[in-house]
Amino acid sequence: MTIDRLDAAILQLFSAEPRIGVLEAARRVGAARGTVQARLDRLQRIGVIADLATTVDPAALGYPVTAFLSLEIAQGRGRREVTGHLAAIAEVIEVHTITGSADLLVRLVSRSNADLQRVIDDVVRDPIVLRASTVIALDTPVPRRTGPLIRAIVQ
Repeated sequence: MTIDRLDAAILQLFSAEPRIGVLEAARRVGAARGTVQARLDRLQRIGVIADLATTVDPAALGYPVTAFLSLEIAQGRGRREVTGHLAAIAEVIEVHTITGSADLLVRLVSRSNADLQRVIDDVVRDPIVLRASTVIALDTPVPRRTGPLIRAIVQ
């Protein structure tokens, strides 16, 4: 996969201003509209652009508490069943399989610390979940970002 300076400029521009539009993006990066559209299509086709979804802030929807759960699950039972259970819980917004003493890392949100207990109870209700360890995020000083990765590729 090759990302050149034009691809990087397009990615940075759309990351910073997702609603910019192809015509304005083309003007800003100094390329033809068709070129920018073709680059966007290729970047999406090869998976560099994962999706075009709007980023929603859970806190603005009434879920200001973010927590991370490390889950140990019963071995030999498979993770599909428990990840299906987790996917059915609306407050679970991310699940990763991980290495180390835990098996899954779950990012979830809740309406309050008291509501967090309800969500954790929902998570551990699955009998495949053997143990859960929770940490509550107090702040997000570095939010999810990809800009530095894009810049590092073309340098």
